[in-house]
Amino acid sequence: MTARRDGLIVCCAVSSGVHAALAPEHIRESVLTGVGYVTAAVVLVVLIIVLTARPESRAVTSFAVLVLLALLVSYGVASTSGIPILHPDVDPVGVLTKAVEVVGLGLALGLRGPVCDRTIPVALAGLIAVFSALVALSLGGHHQMSGM
Repeated sequence: MTARRDGLIVCCAVSSGVHAALAPEHIRESVLTGVGYVTAAVVLVVLIIVLTARPESRAVTSFAVLVLLALLVSYGVASTSGIPILHPDVDPVGVLTKAVEVVGLGLALGLRGPVCDRTIPVALAGLIAVFSALVALSLGGHHQMSGM
């Protein structure tokens, strides 16, 4: 169970870093979209902290499921029209971030019982988020601003 929770924290850190890195670009496109990216990054950071501080909490795990589902659904709604698989504009950064979130969702759903073991440190999750932000920024020229 500890490995699943740690994996969930890593997935949240990656997603948070990417959302934070892409927020300024999206704010220039649309303030509302940019605020969505900032909000996603902040909520994910809070989730990381709480997952680390209260690893035994089922409520926190349930909150993680809701957050990741909301991010996946909002991306789907914002970036597709008609059948998503036929959408002509493929956003590699967005698709990879959503793949990480799907993995995180699976890990969160797999956390059924309370966990009392220690989780990865918040500082490590922060480093993962920063690394993910740097990767997203380096790929920024390939990112298409179509939603979260």
